[in-house]
Amino acid sequence: MRRASLQQLAEADLDLLVVGGGIVGCGIARDAALRGLRVGLLEREDFASGTTSRSTRLVHGGLRYLELLDFGLVRSDMQEREILLRIAPHLVRPLPFLVPTYRWPAWKRDRLRIGMALYDLLSYDKSLPWHRALSRTETLREEPGLNPDGLQGAARYYDAQVEFPERLALANALDASDHGGLLANYVAVERFAREDDHVVGAVAVDTASGQREIVRARLTVNATGPWLDRSLGDLGPPEPLLRTTKGAHLVMPMLSRNAVLSIAHSDARVFFVVPWFGYSLVGTTDTDFDDDPSGVRVEPPDVDYLVRETARTFPEAAHVPIHYGMAGVRALVRKEGVKAGRVSRKHAIRDHADRAGPNGLISVLGGKITAYRAIAEEVSDLVVQRLGWGAPSRTAWAPLPGGDVRPDDVLTRLWPRARQLGLTELQTRHLVHLYGSRAREVVSLAEREPRLAFPLCSHGPPAIKAQVRQAITAEGAVTLADVLLRRVPVGLASCQALDCLETVAREVGDELGWDQGRQRREIVAFQELIYNRYRASDKPAADGILVAAR
Repeated sequence: MRRASLQQLAEADLDLLVVGGGIVGCGIARDAALRGLRVGLLEREDFASGTTSRSTRLVHGGLRYLELLDFGLVRSDMQEREILLRIAPHLVRPLPFLVPTYRWPAWKRDRLRIGMALYDLLSYDKSLPWHRALSRTETLREEPGLNPDGLQGAARYYDAQVEFPERLALANALDASDHGGLLANYVAVERFAREDDHVVGAVAVDTASGQREIVRARLTVNATGPWLDRSLGDLGPPEPLLRTTKGAHLVMPMLSRNAVLSIAHSDARVFFVVPWFGYSLVGTTDTDFDDDPSGVRVEPPDVDYLVRETARTFPEAAHVPIHYGMAGVRALVRKEGVKAGRVSRKHAIRDHADRAGPNGLISVLGGKITAYRAIAEEVSDLVVQRLGWGAPSRTAWAPLPGGDVRPDDVLTRLWPRARQLGLTELQTRHLVHLYGSRAREVVSLAEREPRLAFPLCSHGPPAIKAQVRQAITAEGAVTLADVLLRRVPVGLASCQALDCLETVAREVGDELGWDQGRQRREIVAFQELIYNRYRASDKPAADGILVAAR
């Protein structure tokens, strides 16, 4: 995928313009492009740089939604979980969960058993194992770090994890581009372009050059997530369409082998301790957030809450460092009078012409990563209906890029070539888990230029220099942050790549033709981004726990 220029988009004859390059926007672009529509997509930062990259990184039916009696949502999401396990097996993988019980009365344990049985029944056609109960001894054998005081046992069930949703969104963008879509990151939409009562596209600005153009399309979809109400401007209704809530996470040393679902003592909310990228991802919070989503970050109260509640289940959490934090803003369909955590995660599709609004504009409200493909299909169904286009969706069975071969088979075939280059099995697995069958392209780069087989960082994740070239030449990366946070996830390690920035900046600069001044500016910009967006706090948290500041 090469980044489309704003000029190309302005000159194109588009059927559909998608505004917003999160996982839902990229999914819509893919679905529509695979149907043969001429598609454009505009993203003001990088693909998946917003809420998508700051989630709990799960693909799940949502056990807690059973409490809300939202059986339809759970069933739909479980079907989507199976689809994603099938079309992107390198990115979406099964994950075992434990629900430990502590001094629960019999009625509460019975309710958990019923919930687990119902969860299995709602996914009767799944490929994952069914749940089972574990005794206290079995639970501690599985997770010796659990607090043993009052532990009765646990329920084990399976869902799935998308370790890097950034790359899942990118895979959708790549496939959209491979099928003729024109996708541009770092193009901001100033406003939707309107002629009389019809939205005809968007007025867009290239954030690097300042070039301004009107990008026209027969239909426009607003997939800006938590920015939706702000982006609509005077085209929206008087009252906001969204209720936006903040979800904060902490990245800590690994506390568990399994994902653990716990109930917070202070507010009875569900939160997770999830094994992720060699660490534990702890979260999430769910509090109303009405400010600009661009400024969301983990605050000291978030840290206090998550550390305190996690330490009840894993006492070690009170004493280990916090590597960094990440926070995102959920876009929920607006509902007042209920707590943030009890607002439905169901999405809604709004055709503004149906509500006395302008023709030609469709907005996507709410949704979660698990459901992104189904949301994209629903939006594209409406688009083709409006355009009189008859092609059905193909995304439920067409593999995403890299997902056409099972990861173990890719590894078996790739290992002899990788070993000849001097790559370790860990490095090769890393490539397969990021790229699937397209890991062969990365290895081919290193075969043509052996220096690209060298490690990217001397003591970070097992990335190699060829991945930088792949990110630039084939994956639309424009900045140092694009490479380190969303293509080659070295920036998500505990060091956040801060100790190898100059090395990586030189590699990126060589590919993009940066001089030393531009390299230095990119390094400073990345350092500021990490400090402003990923630090958990610059003050000690409760109980004297020092939170890492960058």
